[in-house]
Amino acid sequence: MSTRPSTASGPFDHRMAVYGTDDEFLAAALPFLAEGLAAEDEPPPVAISAPANLDLLRDALGGDAKRVGFVPHTDWYTGSAANAVAQAAGYVAGHAGPGGRVHLLMEPVWSGRAGRSGRETTEWIRYEALANLLFAPSATTALCAYDTRTAGPAVIAAARRAHPDTEVYEDPLVLAAELDAVPLPLPPAGARPLPEPHADAVQAWAVARGLPAADAELFATAVAEAGAALAPLSGPTLLWGEPPACVCELRSARRVDDPLAGFVPPPATGLEPGQGLWYARQVCAYVDIRDDSGGATVRLQYA
Repeated sequence: MSTRPSTASGPFDHRMAVYGTDDEFLAAALPFLAEGLAAEDEPPPVAISAPANLDLLRDALGGDAKRVGFVPHTDWYTGSAANAVAQAAGYVAGHAGPGGRVHLLMEPVWSGRAGRSGRETTEWIRYEALANLLFAPSATTALCAYDTRTAGPAVIAAARRAHPDTEVYEDPLVLAAELDAVPLPLPPAGARPLPEPHADAVQAWAVARGLPAADAELFATAVAEAGAALAPLSGPTLLWGEPPACVCELRSARRVDDPLAGFVPPPATGLEPGQGLWYARQVCAYVDIRDDSGGATVRLQYA
């Protein structure tokens, strides 16, 4: 699989703001939105933030508020970090100006899903880092806002390494490799082996474990899509876990190499079979990839 460039070299402008009070939030957000309002060949800027912060912005903007888009961050960040990639890519494709020009004030829900565990936080830091590559060709300007009252010091320190306007910015591939250096736990002794990752067999197993039929179908399709993308496979497909956290591990005979595998939106709109690891990342809460000298281990967890 192809390897992406190791640095972000396009026009994407990815910034970070850290605040701990309402006044500090406004001090960072208002100049950014004013910059967007003054930019030529751009649609109105959009603020994606906590509802209370959106109210602060409306009051502070006065008459200019009608020229700004407001989206509660719980409406934008509705799933996994991979889902956020799809949301942002879809918005830029459908609403941005020439070359992807638009100003987006973005604040993940650190008091919700994004900050609910160290495992989840890792996925969002990966998203922040890989965004520098995913959106590199775009002239989008993004300001990521971090509230010290909901995002802890460790989260903010890690996020600084993912934003080019900080003094500790890391090459996205270096940061992603660091996150992937953590070994995966061994599969449990009672994991169910399957000769091949056929969707019907995976779905039957998931239903028997108690996963609702619709979810079982999505999980099984994700496994089959990942298996097709990783072929040729070596070794059995392993299944374990209690619903909704059903897990599947696949072993590929070749390395994946590309840290953006499954993150790059396909040409087709919407979620549909034939999209490989993209489909798997959109359906599953976690898709972990670990390369080694003999190939790659890929682990999918539904929720």
